[in-house]
Amino acid sequence: MNRTSKWLVVAALAGAILAPPAWAGTLDDIRQSKTLRVAYREEAQPFAYKTPAGQPAGFMIELCQAVAKDLARQLKIADLKITYVPETSVNRLAAILQNKADLICDSLTQTIERRQIVDFSVPTFIDGATFAIRNDGPQDIALLAGKKVAVVDGTLTEQVTRGSLAALHVKAEIVPYKTFDEAMTALEKGDVSAYFAGRAMLSSMIKGHPAAARILLAGTFLTIEPFALAMRRGDGDFRLAVDRALSHIYRSGEITRIFVNTFGDKERPTPTLQALYMIATLPE
Repeated sequence: MNRTSKWLVVAALAGAILAPPAWAGTLDDIRQSKTLRVAYREEAQPFAYKTPAGQPAGFMIELCQAVAKDLARQLKIADLKITYVPETSVNRLAAILQNKADLICDSLTQTIERRQIVDFSVPTFIDGATFAIRNDGPQDIALLAGKKVAVVDGTLTEQVTRGSLAALHVKAEIVPYKTFDEAMTALEKGDVSAYFAGRAMLSSMIKGHPAAARILLAGTFLTIEPFALAMRRGDGDFRLAVDRALSHIYRSGEITRIFVNTFGDKERPTPTLQALYMIATLPE
């Protein structure tokens, strides 16, 4: 059992102890409190992060704000509020299991292992793990043998990187960092030869980095990862309401506005993303 699996078991046990009674549905809680609790990471640009002014922002944050607006309409709540719960890559699932949050709005990949302990909405984005290098660094993954590579501790990319390097018999030293910014700084300084993460996240970090001209993205994809919103397992009514909200957002084209607002005026969802939103949109 790997480290992530062990953590999931511990988190599931904690959730079983700390979760509210099964009959206390999330929609009932939202009706009573008039509040949607959203867990997110504070430095997972461009999907979820805290601005210098201290406000949550990013693609998934805006998407969940749109979901909250639709939930308010479904529940006939005039003034539904959002409470943001900062979490890390390591403990974000615990926010659901320990009833600290109703939704995780983040670049969270839906996996079979994670679905054992939380439920997921229809897909919200699709990305893949790759790696960044300095422009004088090794662009072929095989050339990373004997070198140090960065990952962020507790992420799916950490697992994928370990598995991919082992499968390719590339003996590189994997160095886990606590945050995405720390990993990027290590790459810039030359402490590591590559930094593995999601392509969209790496692209966003490079674009806004002072050393952007010296950092490149590799052309290799290690995975294709579907993101989704996570919620308490077994609460079918809440999941249905969230999926209905996402379907409205996709069908209306609001998802394109959110995408452009996050990634720039000249950017549009890729054909793959457009197909994903068409497939994920559920008819009434």
